[in-house]
Amino acid sequence: MIEFLTDPIVVTLLLTIAGAAIVYELFSSRFGISGFIGLFALLLFFYGHFQAGLAGFGTIMLFAVGIMLIFLEFFLPGAISGTLGLAALIASLFLAGENPLSMGISIFISICVSIAVLFFMIKVLVKKMVLFNRMILFDTAKKEDGYVSNINRTDLLGKEGIALTVLRPSGTAVFNNERIDVVSEGGFIDQNAKITVIKVEGVRIVVRKVN
Repeated sequence: MIEFLTDPIVVTLLLTIAGAAIVYELFSSRFGISGFIGLFALLLFFYGHFQAGLAGFGTIMLFAVGIMLIFLEFFLPGAISGTLGLAALIASLFLAGENPLSMGISIFISICVSIAVLFFMIKVLVKKMVLFNRMILFDTAKKEDGYVSNINRTDLLGKEGIALTVLRPSGTAVFNNERIDVVSEGGFIDQNAKITVIKVEGVRIVVRKVN
């Protein structure tokens, strides 16, 4: 059984299953069956290499730390934990392998298949990665939904008032006993002059002198 689990073809198969399962798990909201399948494939890999004397306790500990960091990524914000966990996993695979070249080829094939699974999930099945959805803000505050960055006083359009101060071109005016900061259309407007609102651009209220 140890010879079977350490065979290069079986190693490639185990790593490919683990990689594809982990990628699929990225589209799940919680750790599920695919995650356990990937974890079991990695456990078989390390069990065979440990029994063959190729992997020591240090390598196993590095593998365990990598799994723990990847698992924590589902509960912690950001991608630091997952990135460190993936790096620890790959390092432990190289340390456990008897032939670095053969192990590198197996890891490369596993990564290629994982990328293919990722492309299939996104482009063909149109799935979204739940993991990245928690790290990126996709919500937008729209005016149609009632969100406004400031009060838009469109109700003042066409209203007439009095310039409380000299407008040079900005100043203060009074509309229905309400003091409002305004700006003239461009010219100088005397104090106590009669004005009317001709344009409202957010908090910018443009007025014109009434002749």
